[in-house]
Parts: sequence; structure tokens; C-alpha cells
Amino acid sequence: MEPLNALVSLSNFMLIPALAYGSQLALGALGITLIFSILRFAHFAHGDTMALGTAAVIGGTLFLQAQGITEPFGLPTALLAIPFGLLVMIAYLLTADKLVYKYFRKVKAKPLTLVMASLGVMFVTNGITRLFMGVGETRFEDGNRFLFTVREFRDFTGLAEGMALRSAQALTIITALVVMVALFWFLNRTRSGKSMRAYSDNEDLALLSGINPERVVMITWTITAILLVLAGTLYGLDKGFRPFNYFQLLLPMFAAAILGGLGSPIGAIVGAYVVAFAEMGITYAWRRVFTYLMPEGLEPNSMMQLLPVDYKFAVTFAILVIVLLFRPTGIFKGKVL
Repeated sequence: MEPLNALVSLSNFMLIPALAYGSQLALGALGITLIFSILRFAHFAHGDTMALGTAAVIGGTLFLQAQGITEPFGLPTALLAIPFGLLVMIAYLLTADKLVYKYFRKVKAKPLTLVMASLGVMFVTNGITRLFMGVGETRFEDGNRFLFTVREFRDFTGLAEGMALRSAQALTIITALVVMVALFWFLNRTRSGKSMRAYSDNEDLALLSGINPERVVMITWTITAILLVLAGTLYGLDKGFRPFNYFQLLLPMFAAAILGGLGSPIGAIVGAYVVAFAEMGITYAWRRVFTYLMPEGLEPNSMMQLLPVDYKFAVTFAILVIVLLFRPTGIFKGKVL
């Protein structure tokens, strides 16, 4: 029973949280790799636009709650407010493209110029989000918090260790899986998706084939908005909403996209889970797990934690530096940043 207790403890405190966190990063990293492969620049405003989209969902959630519409089927009310967040995010990204990015595409500016423009959009977006939401933490999770609790798991299994599964974690994993499948189906099976892939592979040839570049750009921003709102809302439900936290997510999302290979959707997904499990595994205190696995009398005395939790972004930064130094094309040989 001791190895089983070790597995349950590991799952409860590391595996399940890392799987949920990796799913959130995967949705964000997919948006980054789509923008890079089709619009050909690194979108540094990604984290702050995610925050703005989540703020719109929170606003819709509060409005619904004020109308007495809460906890549909025991699920978070925020799920009903996601369409409002999508409308706000799509309108915002398309407006930013029209006012900022379109001009630089028209004059065929270098990618670095677009990156600098996205930094300007980042600061403006951050200011708008903080204007409406402030800088403090906002909790907007409601509904049934747990699918099952630690006590229920212990009573059911008879094990010494318990495991709980939060509704937000389950929603994140299921939603991410559905969105990934839908995105790959769209890119590979629909005419619009094939147009996006053709435009990404060879812009000049795509234009000669009659593909409308502005339509491709509009679809790209629309898909990115959907990914941002879903990722941001799921992250907020899981960990709470604070604008600065979404800015911090920019590093792991970019690390995931670069690790997997910029321009490769499957690479973005794989990279996201590698980053998430690396962050969680290196900052996890393994003492409890090894207490069950080691013979009696040889249990570890230390926490067996390689780095404190505060250093999890250092892990991501180290991964990013190593990849850029030794394999800049990433796991799936994408485009070089």
C-alpha cells in the first residue's frame, strides 16, 4: 500500500496541478505560435490581453450574478460569461490590429518593429485592465468547488493519503483537450484553416493562389482571442485573478512555444506540458513521497526540494535559455525566433 500512497500524494500535489497548469499554458502558447507563424512576429502583449479578456469575463460574471443567474448545474457562473469575454477580446484584438499592426504589415516593417509595437499595446492593455480591475486579487470562482474531496477519497479507498480534484482543474483539462482537437480539425479540414497554413508556409504563393490576406489575419486574431479568453478564465478560476500574474505568464507561454518549436501547434502543446511539469517537479517537496517509498529508518530528513516555489519562473527561464542556445528550432523544428 505504501507505493500506492506515494502515487496518490504525488498526484494530489504535483501531477494533477501540473496537468491543469500545462493545459492553461498550452492554450496560451497555441495563440503565440499562431501569431508567430502567420503574422510573423512575437506578440509580447499576449499575457496582458489575456488579462483583459479574463477581466471582461469577470465583469460578465458579476452582471449575471447580480441578475440572480448563478452556478449553472453546479458549475462556475463564469462559463456563461465567456461569450461576452470573447466578444470584447475579438473586438479589442481586431481594433489593435487595425490601429497598430496593419500599418507595419503594409510597409513591410521588420519583425522587430512589430515586436516593439506589441510592447506598446502591452502597456496600454495593462493600463486598461488595471483601471477597471485594480491591482488586487479577485476571486470569481463559484459552483461546486470539488468533484471529490480528500476525505471522500480516503473513505472510498481506505488509503492513508487523500486526493482531491477541484472543479476548475477538471474543467481546464477537459476544455483544453476539446479546444486542441477542434483547432487541429479546423486547421487541417476546413478551407479557412488550409488558407492559414498556406499563408504561413509561403505568403507570396498564397497571395497568387487568391487567398485574402486580411481574412487570414482576421481569423488568426479571432482564434487567438478564443484561446486567450479560455486560457485566462480557466487560470483565473484555478488560481484567482490578478493582472500582474498574467503578465508573468508571458515567460512560460513563450518558453513553451519556443521549446516545442515556434510555428508548430503540436510543439506548443508538448512544450507547455514540459514547462509545467518541470516547474512543478523541480519546486516540489519530494519528502512525503519518498517517506512512503524508503525503508523504515531511512526516511529523508530534508524537504528534498531542489528549489523553493518562488523560483519556478527561474526554471522556465533556464529552459528557455538552454533551448535558445542548443536547439533554437525547438523539439519539432519550428522557426527560429
